[in-house]
Amino acid sequence: MTTAAAWPTLSQHVRRTVGFALPVMVARAGLVIMVTVDTVMTGRVGAAELAYYGISFAPQIVMLTVGIGLLVGVIVLTAQADGAGHSQQCGRIWHLGLALGGGLGLVYALALSRSDAILALLGQGPEITAGGGRALALWGPGMPAILMFVATTSFLEGIGRPRPGMVVALGANLLNAGLNWVFIFGHLGAPAMGAAGAVLATTLTRWAMLAALAGYVLSMRDSGRYGVQAPLAGRFGDLRKLLALGAPFAAGIGLETSAFAATATFAGWLGAVPLAGYQVAINATALIYMLAIGLSTATAVRVANAIGRQDRAGLAWAGWVGTGVAIVLMLAVAAGVALGADGIASLYTDDDAVRTVATAALYVVAWIVVVDGAQGVLIGATRGAADVTVPTAIYALSFWAISVPMGYGLGVAAGLGVPGLMWSLFAGLLAASLLLGARFRVISRRPLRPL
Repeated sequence: MTTAAAWPTLSQHVRRTVGFALPVMVARAGLVIMVTVDTVMTGRVGAAELAYYGISFAPQIVMLTVGIGLLVGVIVLTAQADGAGHSQQCGRIWHLGLALGGGLGLVYALALSRSDAILALLGQGPEITAGGGRALALWGPGMPAILMFVATTSFLEGIGRPRPGMVVALGANLLNAGLNWVFIFGHLGAPAMGAAGAVLATTLTRWAMLAALAGYVLSMRDSGRYGVQAPLAGRFGDLRKLLALGAPFAAGIGLETSAFAATATFAGWLGAVPLAGYQVAINATALIYMLAIGLSTATAVRVANAIGRQDRAGLAWAGWVGTGVAIVLMLAVAAGVALGADGIASLYTDDDAVRTVATAALYVVAWIVVVDGAQGVLIGATRGAADVTVPTAIYALSFWAISVPMGYGLGVAAGLGVPGLMWSLFAGLLAASLLLGARFRVISRRPLRPL
C-alpha cells in the first residue's frame, strides 16, 4: 500500500499540486479568455450589443456547466483507475464520456433553437429578447463539440496529462479572435453581426478544438496502454457509474450557475447599461476563477489517486493543500482587482456609463474571488472522493436560499443595482466555502470508498 510518506513535506505537496494545476489553469483560462475576447470586441460595437451577448451567455452557460458536471465522472473514474493500475479501463471511460457529451450537446442545440422563447420566459424586454435571441441560437451548434472536448480533457487530466488541453485552448484563442474580426465587424465579405458574430466565431472554434484534441489522443504512442481504441463491449456498466457520479454534481453546479444566471436576469430587468456592466464584472470573475479551476482539478485528481492507492492521509493532504494555495493566490489577485478596478473596466468598454457600473461591481469582485476560489477547490476535493450528494444540498442552500433571494432584495427591490447583485453572490459563495470545508473534514476522516 502506498502511503503519504511518498510526499512527506508540505512544500512537496504544494509543488505537486501547483505543478499539476498550472497547465489546467492555463487551459481553463484559455476557454474564458475566449469569452473575454468576445466580450471586449463586442463591447467596441456598443453597449446594446454587449448587453445582447451578456444575456445570451447566461442560459447557455447554465446548460454547459450542467453538462460539464454530468461528465465529472470521466476524470474521477479515470484517475481512480489509473491510480489503481487499471490503465486499460481509461480509454473506455473516455468513449463513454464522448457519447454522453455528444448526445447531451445535441439536446441542448435543439433547446437553444427556441432562443426567443427562452429570453421572453426570463422576462426580458422586446429589444433584448430580439438581439440576445439571435446570439443565443448560435450557441447551440457548438454544444456537442464543447462537451466532447470537456470529456477529452477530463480523460487526459485523469491520466496526468493536462498540457495538450492547455496547448489546444491557447491556440483556439487565435482562431477565435480572427473569426471575431470577421463576423463581429463584417470583414472579408461577411455581414457585421455584432454579438451574434462573436457567438458564431466561438461555435466554429469549439469544433476545431475538439478535432485537435481528439486527434492527439488517437495518436498517442501509448494509446494502447490506456485502451483508447479498445471496444466498449462489457464496459457499459461504467455508464451507470458516470451518471451516478455526474447527475448529483450536475445538479449542484447547475444550482450555482443558474443562480449566476438569475442575477444576470435581474440585471437585464434593470436595463441594457446595468446588464452590460454586470457582464463585464462577471466575465472578470470567471476569468479569475479559472485559477481556482486549475487547483480544483489538480486537487480532485490527487484525491482520487489517493483513494485508488488506499491512502487516507494523502487524501487529506491533497484537499487541504489545494484549498490553502487557492486562498493565498486569490488574496493576491483580489488586491490587484481592488486597485485596478477602473482600469479593468476600461479594457472592456469605452462607454462611460457601462464603465461606471462595471467599476463599482469590480470592487465587490475583489471580495468574491477569495471565497469563490476556496469553494471551487473544496468542491473539487469532494468530487475526487466521489462525494456528490451532500455538496449538491450545500449548493442548493447557498445559492438558491441565500444568493438569489438576496440578489432580488438588494439589487432590484432595494435599488442597489449591480453591486447589490454582486454582494448576493459573495454571500452564497461564502456559505458554500464554509459548508464544503466542513464536509471535506468529514470525508478526510472516514474510511476510504473507492468506486
